[in-house]
Amino acid sequence: MLRRLAPAKINLALHVTGQRADGLHLLDSLVCFADFGDEITVAAAESLSLKVAGPMAAHVPVGPDNLILQAAGLFGSGQGARLRLQKNLPVASGIGGGSSDAAAALNLLGALWGEALPEQAKLLELGADIPVCMAGETVRMQGVGEALTPVTMPVLDAVLVNPGVGVSTQKVFQQLESKENNSMQRLPGSKKFTDWVIYLATQRNDLQAAAISLLPAIAQVIEALDCADDCQLARMSGSGATCFGLFPSGEAANHAADVLTLNHPNWWVKAVRLGVQGPWILPEHSPVSE
Repeated sequence: MLRRLAPAKINLALHVTGQRADGLHLLDSLVCFADFGDEITVAAAESLSLKVAGPMAAHVPVGPDNLILQAAGLFGSGQGARLRLQKNLPVASGIGGGSSDAAAALNLLGALWGEALPEQAKLLELGADIPVCMAGETVRMQGVGEALTPVTMPVLDAVLVNPGVGVSTQKVFQQLESKENNSMQRLPGSKKFTDWVIYLATQRNDLQAAAISLLPAIAQVIEALDCADDCQLARMSGSGATCFGLFPSGEAANHAADVLTLNHPNWWVKAVRLGVQGPWILPEHSPVSE
């Protein structure tokens, strides 16, 4: 049996720089991963099956629409495996849960079956975030998700907050007023937290305003994070609705998470560390995270 963390994917900045003739959007994004996420377990079996458990399991499709099963199909081997998804992350939330799950499953199934991983073109057909989730490291992601450049940055203490309502990525892109925006500025060479906060404050998430127009609760989340003690920057991740706040220490992040949970009991709130690098392999008998 093999186990792997499928970490939450956070877009610290996301600039929409164009749109191709086939409708796919061109992005320039700084992507990192949290030390918390879903968990995937695989074991040898005669046929392919998927069981979903965890606090967010009720929102996960278990049929052909499930990205994990679609990812398994990329091998085209017809081999069996028993997969289990411990769903800890909210769905349709802008933190790459489904893509990260699929990437973790691909890595585990490749190891279980002794097969080479699918080529990048196949991964992109499955989803634009699949290649970056396969990499599982802090990168600058450009193009439609195929151009990944490793980035060195400090580990950032943060709080993730989701208002408990999903938002459609497709609808968010449709709401964009401009799809031809400037790229990110040159990344800092520093490893200091303050330098990265200053830099990120000058960058954007071009999807944020469009997402707020569809789901005003996102603005409430950002305001609540902004007002938290010691929050240095608050922004939406991906296409929403999850937002993040950056804090100068783990103690400050944990305190903010406690206060936000108390004041907004219906929100999903989690203190995390961002920019953590893999490998994401979990011990076979480690306790399940929830």
